[in-house]
Amino acid sequence: MKSVEELHIIFQKELAQVSFSKEPKELYQPIDYILNLGGKRIRPLFTLLFCEMVGGDYAKAINQAIAIEIFHNFTLMHDDIMDSAPIRRGKEAVHLKWNVNTAILSGDAMLIESYKALFKCDAADQQKVIDAFSKMASEVCEGQQFDMNYETMERVSVKEYINMIRLKTAVLLATCMKIGATLGGASKEDCERAYKIGESLGIAFQLQDDLLDLFSDDSKFGKQVGGDVITQKKTILYLKALELCENRNELQSIFTSKEFDDANKIDQIKKIYKELGIPEIVKSEVEAYYSKASKSVDELDFSPDQKIPFREFVCELMNRKF
Repeated sequence: MKSVEELHIIFQKELAQVSFSKEPKELYQPIDYILNLGGKRIRPLFTLLFCEMVGGDYAKAINQAIAIEIFHNFTLMHDDIMDSAPIRRGKEAVHLKWNVNTAILSGDAMLIESYKALFKCDAADQQKVIDAFSKMASEVCEGQQFDMNYETMERVSVKEYINMIRLKTAVLLATCMKIGATLGGASKEDCERAYKIGESLGIAFQLQDDLLDLFSDDSKFGKQVGGDVITQKKTILYLKALELCENRNELQSIFTSKEFDDANKIDQIKKIYKELGIPEIVKSEVEAYYSKASKSVDELDFSPDQKIPFREFVCELMNRKF
């Protein structure tokens, strides 16, 4: 089996061969731009890792890994528009570098390109891969709509929030692993186990992102620190704080106020969260979901050696700082 580092190098080389240098350049340049901004390539790497872990050849899943990375970046491009996010991976977001209409249309083209890459697999696997991917794509849209709904809802429960991030974020990671397992020749049961592992990891990853959004080094985070506070996103931090805060009205007032400048607002909310022990509470939630995923990996009927690269990658993600 190849290590995560080896697969990362291989994937980067393959992705570099995917060029959108064609006309009209206004449509395709933004695609090249966002794909070349870097990123951790977590989703395609999990696709390749799972393909190998179940005994397959990573090369069988390269095109699908590329499809997943294109799709993921398409969702980021559109998310940045909806969130009015100015920065993506430390660089100007597409809708600001070009304009909103261009970002919408380029994102649409990326969705189409992801399907074109997805179809490049053995005929025997095509239907299973397309069905899994299409189900995921619909659920991501559902999750995004819930996310937008929650912006104007006065009360959102933690349970509702977890389901929203499951749809918006976790199902993509889950589908990466399921597709990798499918192309690696895994049984139907192991493909479903792969999905459940990805679902737990995806929720852990998003909760970790929520924490890092406010408690991270902005020189490393790659996007605006405190962006969730500025845009009044009801993340796990805010919802847990509401549960524990003695003066909910004060917290809500600061969180929704337009009177503070961004830096002041971030500082005040951060102070409240620290006093309530929110960082520690969210870290505990993250660890619980990572633990759930780890137990599911134990259930896979493969040798411990086959699971080593996967476990090492998960451990790396657990300890990330940005």
